[in-house]
Amino acid sequence: MSTTVAAETQIASQPELPPGAAITPEGLLRMPDGKNYELIDGELVERKMSVLSGVVASRTNRLLGNYCEQRNLGWVMDSEVGYQCFPWKPERVRRADVSFIAVERYSLDQLSREGYSSIPPDLAVEVISPHDLAKELDEKLEDYLRAGVKLIWVINPETRTLQVYYPDGTSRRLHEADDVSGDDVIPGFRCSVATLFPAASEDRSATPVSPSA
Repeated sequence: MSTTVAAETQIASQPELPPGAAITPEGLLRMPDGKNYELIDGELVERKMSVLSGVVASRTNRLLGNYCEQRNLGWVMDSEVGYQCFPWKPERVRRADVSFIAVERYSLDQLSREGYSSIPPDLAVEVISPHDLAKELDEKLEDYLRAGVKLIWVINPETRTLQVYYPDGTSRRLHEADDVSGDDVIPGFRCSVATLFPAASEDRSATPVSPSA
């Protein structure tokens, strides 16, 4: 997930930025390594992911992406996509580890535009890393829900669990033996939570994604 970095430490990426000045979304776009940061209140927040978290994010992206592409349901994106869709904080830029936007909400023309998405995702997925702070995660989830994200998954590779959050404030905790579904956001999608994690032993297998009806 993320670690806050003071704006002053990033001057080398933006030669014309005065010391102490706030980073802007446009400035972040110009940074060679900008895809590795979120932008919160003018400060860069570095996204640091462990190897295990990266594997889990990749598996989740692949499972969702294959399912949605086969059915033309929408776009599954990785953490390089930035979201600038927070009207109460118009300069804020967030990046989900995996996200999905339904095809009817986001056209090919919109996909080809440079910059950030002004449309919040329908599904946002966050994969926890060892150095993530609970406070920062809570703030990010609050931003997602306030922006109108319909479904949030928070995956914890260490405990091999998945927490599902809904707009009405409810949530539920799933374990490896449980199935996670796309609810109304990705209709028909279902897989075992265990599928999202590397097998704990060579002879352990996870339930594959269920075929559509």
